[in-house]
Amino acid sequence: MKHKPVSSILLAAFAVLLLVSWTAAQEPQVVKLPKPQTDGGRPLMQCLKDRQSSRAFKPDKLSDRVLSNLLWAADGVNRPDSNKRTAPTAMNIQNIDIYVSTADGLYIYEPAQHALKVVLSQDLRASMGMQDFVKVVPLNLIYVADFAKLQRGTDEDKVLYSAAHCGFIGQNVYLFCASEGLATVVRGSINRDEIAKLMKLRLDQKVILAQSVGYPQK
Repeated sequence: MKHKPVSSILLAAFAVLLLVSWTAAQEPQVVKLPKPQTDGGRPLMQCLKDRQSSRAFKPDKLSDRVLSNLLWAADGVNRPDSNKRTAPTAMNIQNIDIYVSTADGLYIYEPAQHALKVVLSQDLRASMGMQDFVKVVPLNLIYVADFAKLQRGTDEDKVLYSAAHCGFIGQNVYLFCASEGLATVVRGSINRDEIAKLMKLRLDQKVILAQSVGYPQK
């Protein structure tokens, strides 16, 4: 039986290795979050009493556990049998994507998997708002409406529904922060066009609001 030259075998192995590496590079990296803790927190009325906006943050990084609980509270799946969320949406269209900007990079929250999909491995926090604190706050959330999921209604209707959906998510974050002793503020002073370009959004995806979260600067 005729054997292939060793050089041919090595060349074939190298080609396979290159193909595997290229395929892996094309697949988005997914960061699995810890299972959310859904049985704790302070009483609702106390959280409503303490809910407030704050623009003074420590730069300390949030733990994976805190981030996991926060994102689940924001818009996580609370009824797995129907994939319904903690934040309501008209006709259950679930058209708001939460982008997560930290010192480690930019991610998109995937509620069904309760995971973060890597978008960019860059610290883009400074581009996520016009106030100085957005550069150092450990977490900036960017709420993006996907108008492609809104099949009915006028453009005005789509903006109205999306703004309401963002409001529900933002309030969930406010209440979580009040429960956990975190500081937060929803922000409308953002350069939506710049952010859309950085995040490589489609034309039918619109940046609505941003929200910063971190430990309070005392």
